[in-house]
Amino acid sequence: MKNLIICCFLFIVSLSYAQETTKSFPEDFLGIYKGELNITTERGNQKIPMEFHLLKTDSIHKFHYKLVYNNNPRNYTLIVKNKEKVGFEIDENNGIILPTHYNQNVLYSFFEVQGNFLSTRLDFSTSNTVMFEILFSRLQNKTTTGGISKDVPEVFGYPITVFQKAKLVLTND
Repeated sequence: MKNLIICCFLFIVSLSYAQETTKSFPEDFLGIYKGELNITTERGNQKIPMEFHLLKTDSIHKFHYKLVYNNNPRNYTLIVKNKEKVGFEIDENNGIILPTHYNQNVLYSFFEVQGNFLSTRLDFSTSNTVMFEILFSRLQNKTTTGGISKDVPEVFGYPITVFQKAKLVLTND
């Protein structure tokens, strides 16, 4: 009987740990996050202070989305386009609007600007932390391989020349 009680207790405890808390993006991740941005290029490494602000606005479909690099703010707006399909846009508030997708606690965006290809990633998987990343490739550096027969497709590669990474921690500001 004692073993049955212990087994039942362990089963109930394991069920409580197995249940995942479903968080809603962006509402459950609002706040000001701060840290240091590490920039790696062919010329070396650089570190600068960085902040990410994700805050409410008066509209239920828009959020303040601010990136601050070395005390220089870039004020954007995160727009909920289709929450069921986790579709968003980042409006740079200057006529530029970037398509953005949220999947498994990560906000992704790919875009091309002035002959450069950029990939952005904001990972909200760890509590009170955002892992921020931008990868940068010049389109002129595109490599081409494959294509030697109809069974082998031509493949284009884009060598990454700039890495930007930051661990940003939620503050009480």
